[in-house]
Amino acid sequence: MPDSIPTQGVIIRAENGDVIRYDETGLILRLSDKVIADIAARLKLTPQAVTAAPVDAIPDLPDGIDLWSPRRIGDWLHFQANLPGADSARGYRRHIDGGAIVAEAQGPLLAILGLGGARAGLGSPGPARFRWHVLGPADDIGAVGMGAEGEAPETPGLEPLRELTVEAALADTLLARRRQAHLPLPLFFTRVETDTSPAASALGTGLAMANFDRALANLQAAASRLGTTAQVLAVVLDYTLEDLTGDATAYRDGMLALMERITRGMARLGLARPIFLAAFDCGTHTVTQGPALDGQWELSWNHGDHQLVFAAPSYAFEIDDTGRLTDRGRLQKADALADALLAFQTNNRWLCPTIQLAEAKGTDIRLICEAMDPMEIAKDDPFDAGRLAGFALDGVTNGATIKKVEVDKSDPKVAVLRLSKPAEGAVFVTYAHAASPGKGPYPANRGALRDAQGRWALPARLKLTGG
Repeated sequence: MPDSIPTQGVIIRAENGDVIRYDETGLILRLSDKVIADIAARLKLTPQAVTAAPVDAIPDLPDGIDLWSPRRIGDWLHFQANLPGADSARGYRRHIDGGAIVAEAQGPLLAILGLGGARAGLGSPGPARFRWHVLGPADDIGAVGMGAEGEAPETPGLEPLRELTVEAALADTLLARRRQAHLPLPLFFTRVETDTSPAASALGTGLAMANFDRALANLQAAASRLGTTAQVLAVVLDYTLEDLTGDATAYRDGMLALMERITRGMARLGLARPIFLAAFDCGTHTVTQGPALDGQWELSWNHGDHQLVFAAPSYAFEIDDTGRLTDRGRLQKADALADALLAFQTNNRWLCPTIQLAEAKGTDIRLICEAMDPMEIAKDDPFDAGRLAGFALDGVTNGATIKKVEVDKSDPKVAVLRLSKPAEGAVFVTYAHAASPGKGPYPANRGALRDAQGRWALPARLKLTGG
């Protein structure tokens, strides 16, 4: 027996999340939707009355809406309408106390939340394509959140967004894919909170985290008002270049603590263990990522029991010379996050090629990778990584250089660097870590190694072993 028992933890965990947790107040149980439905049936809960309502009885609806079949169900006015956007002609609803129109949808209110540094608090102007399905809290703050300028207010209301953050664009992308597959379109609740914390450990205790908690509370209040449940589909983490500790281990441990803080906070609200989505930030040639690269690399293969998924390296997205996403880059990132999220939901796995070992073999360096599919060097070099595909050597003392980069034909999960002669010195092999400035919209450290499904390899800096 341990000398002391933790004040909170997990007793039973299933594949889809924690079933029984405990804290200082006692046990926390997570019941399935089927159990809740059975309890409701046993209690003989009375359905809300449905009454027809003439159009002129619907208060404060904007003029000029093409709507029909209005009716009242409980505290909501439901109607059919043909509204702008990809939502088009379908059912909509509006609370009798006023507020925004939202789309009628089946299932739980789904949330995609974000947490990070200042660069995460940027959005492209304009609404989502599915503007009545991609929503935020009705606090007139928008998709970006407070940005550490105070505390967000409580509200059970929802409203369409005026700008597209990565989180909102991800929701919009998921809806577009569901529309294409003729699947039901759910409602999405999105919000990203940021602050200027100088370390990953501080992010978990700062104002952004407090407003993240408020977003979770508002999510549940909105779901209750809609008469449904809340489900957090993903939490997007975007915090790397902002860490000023200069310590890769401190960054890694801070991010692990942040994920644990979020997971425990959600468990206290009865929400399932989240999927954390991130992009591996490469920085740029002038805005370096410093020790955060090593911290991210460690997190990519060792993140405890947290469901952390690195969807892609940031060199795959258009960014400006300060390391911020362009409007197109935001859409590219949302698309990559959608691929990763859907794959992870299907088979619990998504892995960008990750270089784990660099071994010297005569005049070759063999890079042992973990990958889901055979690897290749992209012949079209879309990010202008150059003839060495983004690889470089640091610490060479005898003038050895890389002559060629290729994938081992006998083992397509091994990349091979052909050298001019055996490298000597305290040598490090880097990938997407020190490329010269690129052309066009990809000024990041970048590479050209990917797997057969188009997943780009994560940056790395590994000490050369063997000889």
